[in-house]
Amino acid sequence: MDFTFTEEQHATVEAARAIFSGVRADAVPSPALTLGAVAPEIDRALWARLAESDLLGLCLAPEYEGAGLDTVALCLMLRECGGSLARVPLLETGAAAMAVDRYGAPELRTEVLPRVARGELVLTAAAHGRTGHDPAELSVTAAREGTSGAWTLDGVQTAVPWAHSADLIAVPAQSGDGEAVIALVAPAQDGVTLAEQISTSGERLAEVRLEAVRVDGHRVVDTDGAWEWLRQTLTTGICALALGLGTAVLTLTSGYTGKREQFGHPLATFQAVAVQTADRFIDLRAMEVTLWQAAWRLTSAPGGPGLGGPLPVAGDVAVAKIWASEGVRRIVQTAQHLHGGVGADTDYPLHRYHAWAKQLELSLGPAAAHEEALGDLLAAHPLG
Repeated sequence: MDFTFTEEQHATVEAARAIFSGVRADAVPSPALTLGAVAPEIDRALWARLAESDLLGLCLAPEYEGAGLDTVALCLMLRECGGSLARVPLLETGAAAMAVDRYGAPELRTEVLPRVARGELVLTAAAHGRTGHDPAELSVTAAREGTSGAWTLDGVQTAVPWAHSADLIAVPAQSGDGEAVIALVAPAQDGVTLAEQISTSGERLAEVRLEAVRVDGHRVVDTDGAWEWLRQTLTTGICALALGLGTAVLTLTSGYTGKREQFGHPLATFQAVAVQTADRFIDLRAMEVTLWQAAWRLTSAPGGPGLGGPLPVAGDVAVAKIWASEGVRRIVQTAQHLHGGVGADTDYPLHRYHAWAKQLELSLGPAAAHEEALGDLLAAHPLG
């Protein structure tokens, strides 16, 4: 295990930072001021810049116009994305495309991946973090038709991000034999209905209802382990967004307390302020270490045991979720406290970070649920 970033990964950070540094975190109004979605669409101009910089295909195979990098590279981009609150489906498109690249049929890879790399196709994924722990069942069923090879989908997925802007939605479904499959569904096709929902951050989500939706066989990924890998990659990506957001908020707070004076001294020089800031820095470092551990495991041995014993990668993802969910909440709460009334000013960007942090925390779910899942894994795979 070596967490030293490669030359290609460093180049990824530099390229992503150059693009996301121009994005303002408060570029859209607060949901408290709009009483609804803060913006109807993804940031198409930013999406085009990501494509022009070859970042959308960075983690895809070279034969599909990609660069062949891995989950760590995706998380490095997402860290920069989270720090700017960029309104693009980089996580969903990147993870879904990587799942197609890894598990999809050759016809599907040829149809989808080059267009993703060029920024022509936007993907999203359903049910990637709503529960915060492993779902006991899938809410969509998939039945294979006789000899045609096509599948029929029925069911509902709620809180699907970017569904109103996506060209294809990766929908997890339970097949007749109880296995999980991933179906790529176009929002405009017959039998698909989108109902608007609003997230805590003020962004548009969708309830996706599927009624006898027919999907060609090559657009259904039924390879064993595909959905589990995609779900864990999406979850790890949320942790990367939380790390980027937390880093930006701690930087914002340090800058404010270093300049704001009380009793003739900067706030940062007061012991109580310094201790709180130090505690949040510890949270940030724990979020960072556990994130890269999970991302590295997904890249190196997604189905194998960990270095400390037979614990599968799900254990590392659970630990990353615990720290990301709890850490991002504590970081933003401390930032609000140390900013005082300025933190509630909608002309100051902290309110947008607060709303997005709460959405990420809710997406990841409570730490207690992850601790329970981790306990189950340890019981099933005792460390020796």
